[in-house]
Amino acid sequence: MSPTAIQRISRTLMSALFLVAGIRKLIAWNATVAYFGSSGLPSAELLVPLVVLLEIGGAVALIAGWRLRELSIVLAFYSVATALIAHRFWSVEPAQFNGQLNNFFKNFAIAGGFFLLWSQNHRQKDNKSVAA
Repeated sequence: MSPTAIQRISRTLMSALFLVAGIRKLIAWNATVAYFGSSGLPSAELLVPLVVLLEIGGAVALIAGWRLRELSIVLAFYSVATALIAHRFWSVEPAQFNGQLNNFFKNFAIAGGFFLLWSQNHRQKDNKSVAA
């Protein structure tokens, strides 16, 4: 299998998490806004549409190979921010500790994958799709 095919498959696998999360937030819009608000995030009503757009749009762009360099950095930092905001294992009840710890490090692992994708596409200067 060619490196291009492997990267295409990898991008599709990485996008699944964001696509499913974005769709779930879209379907449960009111619950998502309430959760964001209860998490202490400011302006949840404004933040939720941006997050849904980033997750669904980012997943589609990732599959298409569109602007991979920029997209990889954005999704890497989004993954780190999500870990720090939503998976604060250090402040949860003992029953939630293991799940939050795993999700925290899962997000950092995903960020690592995006940084790797960024580094592999460092020569992409014309920002054209690389899905072909």
